[in-house]
Amino acid sequence: MKYIYLLLFLLFTQISLYAQRLHSVKGKVHKENGEPVTHVTIRLEGTNFTAVTNDAGRYEFKNVPEGKYNFVLTSIEIENKILQININKNYPDLHIHINEKGDFSIDEVRIERKTAKKEIETSGFAVTVIETKEASLRNLTTNELLDRAVGVRVRQNGGEGSPIEYNLNGMSGSTIGIFLDGLEISTYGSSFNLNNIPPSMIERIEVYKGVLPSHLSGNYIGGAINVVMKKDASANNITAAMSYGSFNTYRADISGLYRNNKNGFTTRFSGFYSHSDNDYEMWGKFSKYTTSGGNTIRYNKTRRPNDKFETVGGRFEFGFTDVKWADQFFVGYNISDSYKDIPHGLTMTKAYQGRFNEYQAHVLNLNYNKKDLFVDGLSLNVNAARSYRNTYLQDTVSQKYNWAREGSNSYLLELMLAPPNSQGEVLPYPHEIGKGQQGDAVMSNIDRTITNIRSNLSYMLFSGHRLSLNHKYESTTRDDKDLLIPERSKWITQNDVSNNIFALNYEAETFGGRLRTNFFGKYGIYNTVQNIPINEVGGEMVYNLNKTTRDNSGFGGTVSYEALKNGFVIVSAEKSFIMPTERHIFGSPEENLLPNEGILPELAINYNLGGRYALSKVEKHKFSVYGNFFWRNGYDKIIQQTRTEEVLPGRENQIEDIQVTQFVNLEKTQAIGFEAEVNYIYNNKLNAIFNFSKFNSLFKVKNDDWGNPHSLYDLQVPNEPFFTMNANVQYRINNLIQKKSVVNIYYNMGYVAPFKTIWYDSDWFTTPTQFTHDLGVNYRLPKSNVVLSLDSKNIFNSEVYDNFGVQKPGRAFYVKINYTINNFK
Repeated sequence: MKYIYLLLFLLFTQISLYAQRLHSVKGKVHKENGEPVTHVTIRLEGTNFTAVTNDAGRYEFKNVPEGKYNFVLTSIEIENKILQININKNYPDLHIHINEKGDFSIDEVRIERKTAKKEIETSGFAVTVIETKEASLRNLTTNELLDRAVGVRVRQNGGEGSPIEYNLNGMSGSTIGIFLDGLEISTYGSSFNLNNIPPSMIERIEVYKGVLPSHLSGNYIGGAINVVMKKDASANNITAAMSYGSFNTYRADISGLYRNNKNGFTTRFSGFYSHSDNDYEMWGKFSKYTTSGGNTIRYNKTRRPNDKFETVGGRFEFGFTDVKWADQFFVGYNISDSYKDIPHGLTMTKAYQGRFNEYQAHVLNLNYNKKDLFVDGLSLNVNAARSYRNTYLQDTVSQKYNWAREGSNSYLLELMLAPPNSQGEVLPYPHEIGKGQQGDAVMSNIDRTITNIRSNLSYMLFSGHRLSLNHKYESTTRDDKDLLIPERSKWITQNDVSNNIFALNYEAETFGGRLRTNFFGKYGIYNTVQNIPINEVGGEMVYNLNKTTRDNSGFGGTVSYEALKNGFVIVSAEKSFIMPTERHIFGSPEENLLPNEGILPELAINYNLGGRYALSKVEKHKFSVYGNFFWRNGYDKIIQQTRTEEVLPGRENQIEDIQVTQFVNLEKTQAIGFEAEVNYIYNNKLNAIFNFSKFNSLFKVKNDDWGNPHSLYDLQVPNEPFFTMNANVQYRINNLIQKKSVVNIYYNMGYVAPFKTIWYDSDWFTTPTQFTHDLGVNYRLPKSNVVLSLDSKNIFNSEVYDNFGVQKPGRAFYVKINYTINNFK
């Protein structure tokens, strides 16, 4: 109740500050080729507001009261035209274009893209918005695009299809929410994830660090990544792309949209296919060869076999858009399937042969949203999905294997040699009955049924003041079945996890839109039920029943203030929680994760203080800067367990073989850091971005359970990159080779400072400095319906590592072709 009282107090405070909403509208009038149109008179019908475009085609209206207006445009080039627009916010870049017939229209795509990005980034949250228009033309995965964003690190244990974790300035794992249009992407299964969804299917990606907006309220404290799929129904279109590159990697994707303008019926579809052998070279200090005496030889140059990945998927949606009873109503079906070899455990010490998993998912989903439902200002958004997921894991090869030795010219694994026998012979280890590559032989089948419903009901109390109620319900039923022992077919472990999370939000815009605030409180109820078979009597199973019920609450808020024109101070803070998920509690054998039924909820207190400023005084020059300071205190922080033993000289190999891990709690941690980004644009041709993120994430328990000084106190939490930098440069050349053609040249630099993979300092367990460089170029044909691209990644073949020292691919080349059909009937 105290959170509700706090929200009501803030509500009345904001109401007392309410004033008449005034907005600014500015932009450019231009032809289809971008040429500005001068001396166009623009008048807001029924008012005294009038503007005339200058030599650059620019116009501006200030202090326009909220409402619906007719824009009357007059020019010597055409007859008078009228455009309708609803002024309910600032429009910083409202472009109007004139086509060859002389007709004027609003550049709707540009309005959506620019306005959405700026509104989100100045809303008070520590957030970065990634636009995908240019990236979709290149041979980039969505994860590669994310990995270049400020404060984001995509943790992937190897090449294509490897397990992935996301790190946002030190917060990682399930503390980070990964959403697809506001619904947890885990609902769709491992075969439909951010590594498989091509950027061409995505409108934008929103990366929140810390406090989350109301429509993403849930079981998260570290932030969230929300992928917003393309939904623009203004033009029927089909887009297809194909690519091929190093390590026998090829991808194909297709997407399309059709809308009947008479009745609003709309259908969207998309599909993808991806394959990679992942047979890249490994050569660094984490690439090892084990001798018959059990010693480890480092810097073993070898080819990575048994790492094939293949996935295919489709998404089909049918519904209505922009009709009286719904802004959007869609029912859909997702299907996806993937196969992945597992080449080793968490580290690369031991090579695996014949261990693999298969994923399959069938998902039914529903999306409904409507503004002004029943009464003006009342909006409802419901996003729901029912998912049927299956994971199959097999590991039945009992022979021990070794990486190929440098100089052997073999892409295949070698048999592991045992120590010399009594006759002095060095022979391979014999088969072990009942064993596999990672311990006991495994043939397991895991079925998951997931129900996920997220609802948001909001009401505009009056202009600029909104109250919203959010509810999230998620239930996961998991059945683990051992297929290796047919007579135990009834011995199925049943695991059920469910949670209900309620959140109340109050959002306000005051002082003419310069001050934006958002305050929230949330409450969560969490239940787990586990039925473990312990005996079979007369054909009936006897179960051991375990139940857990927990609840928790949190609150927080954000403030954004435009202290000067295009200059924003942004503050956010929260006290929040995360309940353990099914993956935390019951493990994930296909990802080498053991269960931990006793894991505790994580509590965090986060603070963010930052700012944004955009300077565009000179027409050809645009400059913007962003910075954010963050301070995070974690209690019972959930992380993947790593080694805590000290490394003794000559005995490094005793602790470097980590095949499996589990999620554990760290009693108390603290992270303090800073991130920043600078963006410069010249003449809309040159675009340069530089960003960095640096933080410490320290273990803060001074004494152990016996009152002695804790050996890990003030040590950096291992296996987390804490200092990263990225630089991107893009340059556009028009009319090269052909008139109206466009050439884009790209360069990207990535830097990751050395970080430890275990708690204690040791050169053998510290990743080296990682410095990568990428180059790319694409050519857009004059009709803009065909784009050809060439990308070279890691051109200097640098050593690149991630979780637990797993090496990632070196130098690689890719080619891609995109083809688009627009405005078909």
